[in-house]
Amino acid sequence: MTRTNALRSDFIWGFATAAAQIEGGGAEQEAASGRGPSIWDYFCDQPGKIADGAKVTDTCDFYTRWKEDLAMMKSLGANSYRFSISWPRVIPLGGKDDPVNKQGLQFYSDVIDECLRLGMTPFVTLYHWDLPLELYKRYGGWLDKERVTADFVRYARLCFETYGDRVQNWITLNEPWVVAALGHAAGAFAPCVPRVRANPSGHVSNTEPWIVGHSLLIAHAHAVHAYRTEFAHQRGTIGITLNGDWAEPYDASPDNVKAAQDKMDAAVGWFADPVYLGHYPASLKAMLRDRLPDFTPAEIALVHGSSDFYGCNFYTTNMVKAGADDETNGNAHLLFEGPDGVPLAPESDLGWLRDVPWGFRKHLNYLYKRYGKPIYITENGYAVKGESEMSAADAVRDADRVHYFEGYLGAVRDAVADGVDVRSYFAWSCYDNFEWASGLGPRFGCVRVDYDTKKRTVKDSARFIGQWFEENITA
Repeated sequence: MTRTNALRSDFIWGFATAAAQIEGGGAEQEAASGRGPSIWDYFCDQPGKIADGAKVTDTCDFYTRWKEDLAMMKSLGANSYRFSISWPRVIPLGGKDDPVNKQGLQFYSDVIDECLRLGMTPFVTLYHWDLPLELYKRYGGWLDKERVTADFVRYARLCFETYGDRVQNWITLNEPWVVAALGHAAGAFAPCVPRVRANPSGHVSNTEPWIVGHSLLIAHAHAVHAYRTEFAHQRGTIGITLNGDWAEPYDASPDNVKAAQDKMDAAVGWFADPVYLGHYPASLKAMLRDRLPDFTPAEIALVHGSSDFYGCNFYTTNMVKAGADDETNGNAHLLFEGPDGVPLAPESDLGWLRDVPWGFRKHLNYLYKRYGKPIYITENGYAVKGESEMSAADAVRDADRVHYFEGYLGAVRDAVADGVDVRSYFAWSCYDNFEWASGLGPRFGCVRVDYDTKKRTVKDSARFIGQWFEENITA
């Protein structure tokens, strides 16, 4: 590679993680730390919910190894670190009147201080899916808009008060689509609510994901309002991070072109349109009718404009056909091949993920044209097929992941050349970690973790990313 100076001199880049996926070093240690149980602790205890029976309490042990881990990130060239705070670690029961765990608060304070000492900007996410279990037991968590908003805003205020003198970059929620669609529709993620419920007359209703999505938007907006009004002196930025992969029409037929847009409306616009445009997408309203909650005038006034940037998590591209039965994806069929029958890319270690870099450039252009906000790429990464069965020596020579990052970072560079205002990139993930319902099998890390010894070994992909940014950021 040769220096291209493709990116702005203040471009933010580094690695991203989530508390529930990396912090645990064993059940006894987690109990001693004072962290309360989350919905994922409960989910892990349900037979058959996690592919290999793994637990969030026993992952990478970042809780005790954080200092060496941060030093490793810095050695790879990162100028920032995106991580999440565990709500039940700082407020074990979660509620607005519940006691605070000072040990948990101090842990994140130490991490932030060390990031700053090393010259890495802390990029902090408040909610990466680990809802305190007690709140789900009390009132159903995100199903109760008023109560969960009050509890979330108290938690957010605590974080702003404690860390806001050192943290300038906040994300309220990570991928609310996943919380609502996989946790409250498909039942594949915590808290595992069935996709449909039958009312006493036997008529099937599907309302919970839309109620949860609405609650997430309201809680996010209230937290942002609190930050902007009560903590404006901290002069930071705050926003939301949304997932959503590119939807390419299967062919030029009107039905499939519409299906691709419907998919974008459901997977992206469900949350992005209210935040950036001030309303739900028309196609979502037409599909759901009275099952989609209405915003009150006061609510939409808070939600609209409640993000200083567009937080973008992106992984792959689908060919899209009309006619599926999945409202959370706009009733679109998601495929990895077009009419010619040729696969878009080889399989990864997860069925939903392929290496299709050209879709990333299209996606970034779509987001910038539609929403007009600076884009912070907050996650992007790849799980190499069969990596967990490889020897350590083979796993660190992760050529398929290097190929993925080379293509996707090239797409970022191309999008910037197109005029898209991209300001950050966080590779997912720094370490192999707990991949939610898939357990410890799929590996996204740019650093290998031996889950028995917790030993870390840098992979080729980590070095590639560091070199790429060294050669593509304006000096």
